[in-house]
Amino acid sequence: MKVAVTQGSGQPLAVVEHPDPSPGADDLVVRVDACGICGSDLHLAQHVDLPGLVLGHEFCGTVVATTSAAFHDGARVAVFPLAGCGSCAFCAAGYLAKCANYQQLGLHRPGGFAEYAVVPASSAYRIPDHLDDAAGAMVEPLAVAHHALDRTPRPPEEPVLIIGGGPVGAAVALWARHRGAREVVVSDPVEHRRTLAERVGATASIDPSRDDVASEFARLTGAAPGVVIECVGNPGLIQHAFDVAATDAHVTVVGVCMVPDAISPLVALNKELSVQYVLYYRRADFDASIAALAAGSLDASALVTGTVGFEAFADRFAGLAQPTTDCKVLLTPHLA
Repeated sequence: MKVAVTQGSGQPLAVVEHPDPSPGADDLVVRVDACGICGSDLHLAQHVDLPGLVLGHEFCGTVVATTSAAFHDGARVAVFPLAGCGSCAFCAAGYLAKCANYQQLGLHRPGGFAEYAVVPASSAYRIPDHLDDAAGAMVEPLAVAHHALDRTPRPPEEPVLIIGGGPVGAAVALWARHRGAREVVVSDPVEHRRTLAERVGATASIDPSRDDVASEFARLTGAAPGVVIECVGNPGLIQHAFDVAATDAHVTVVGVCMVPDAISPLVALNKELSVQYVLYYRRADFDASIAALAAGSLDASALVTGTVGFEAFADRFAGLAQPTTDCKVLLTPHLA
């Protein structure tokens, strides 16, 4: 089978042949139908020296072999890419990212940048046949956004300020509107990201390179931001969230900043802000995402801006590390 593997820090991915996999005990072999490219995949390929790694953790597929009685060949599944010990309190609560022994597909185990992947049966979530492959691949990023909102205490109708209109910020905007936010405002300096955010749920957007974010949010909604969700991860943006937030506001940090960052605690202290950092998702977030997609009440199709087969995958992957108009690009390994 074809797989895309890392070749070392800063090197392009290489598409190579690997032996077809076989399922271990209580495993599935899944034909990967679609796998999203995540910013964390780009970071690992650029900065982490792990040659031979098969990335990809946002994927869905079709079961082609199994040792599990819970699934049959031909079943369509979205993949929960975390596997825990199965016996700790975090695993019991469905929060596998907090398990001391968790492993991630696409990092600790081969992931979805492949024609076929071995998946623990416990990580497979059935998806209905009427959902297309793009929707199946979007379950994981939608679960990230759902979890971020679940960890954000607010009345359902409370207006929300989202910093960043990339894939995560746009998914948070989609869910926030779906879950009843009266106004969803996205701040991003890039015009096409603001436009996409408004297509999927934002009621308005702000260009922070031109407008004062706090003043413009107040003009749009009638009050300073009481809920701020940071979805970028660049240095300085947590402080920016503190600066624009109203007194007694809540700030949720979703963006992953990979370098040391400086903040002024006095700003947060003077405003008595509450600050929540969030990590991954729980099983319940996967359930909620699949249910909303299946019911047709949530439509993430606008977030998918491109698909690519293996022939052009390495180049397309590398291109996403540069400024681009794409939001979510999917690898479709069996695309002719």
